[in-house]
Amino acid sequence: MESTPFLTGQFLLAMPGIGDPRFERAVIAVCAHDEEGALGIGIGETIEGLGLHEVLRQFEIDPGDAPDSPVHFGGPVEPRRGFVLHSTDWSGQDTVDVCGRWALSGTVDVLRAIAEGKGPGQWLVALGYAGWGEEQLDQELSRHGWFSTVGDPRLMYEVAAADRWEEGFVGAGVDPRMLANCTGRA
Repeated sequence: MESTPFLTGQFLLAMPGIGDPRFERAVIAVCAHDEEGALGIGIGETIEGLGLHEVLRQFEIDPGDAPDSPVHFGGPVEPRRGFVLHSTDWSGQDTVDVCGRWALSGTVDVLRAIAEGKGPGQWLVALGYAGWGEEQLDQELSRHGWFSTVGDPRLMYEVAAADRWEEGFVGAGVDPRMLANCTGRA
């Protein structure tokens, strides 16, 4: 894969002491990052008391045999807007392939497909997203706050949401217990 200065297809892990309580221990799947900005979906926290079946009912979709999986807090921007991060074995009308690692869909067709048992093999549902304007993420990356790591889909689908932050660091060879909540001033 060609190396670029952009983080599409990677995970952002919040460093201790990031300074924004909305992002404490956040794990963000970066779905788009270029000169114009970035968009990511939070995968490290679920919304208490909200499952897939309730989301499907809001769209008048029969849940069928779909599991009542927890819904993730995707980020503070547009918290009522839904997204599905999923494996690349399914594609719908607005699906965006994210570097061949996972896909992002934001229309109801993916929810219908999941409920009908015809959707992607692996998926997670999130409300909201994290967004950065032009060069905003690049500036944040130059300060203490975010750590980027390879976007291995196993972290998204095989690790419980509450464990993704720690596992993300471990997978990158970093012991999260050794992280400081500030940077040096040399």
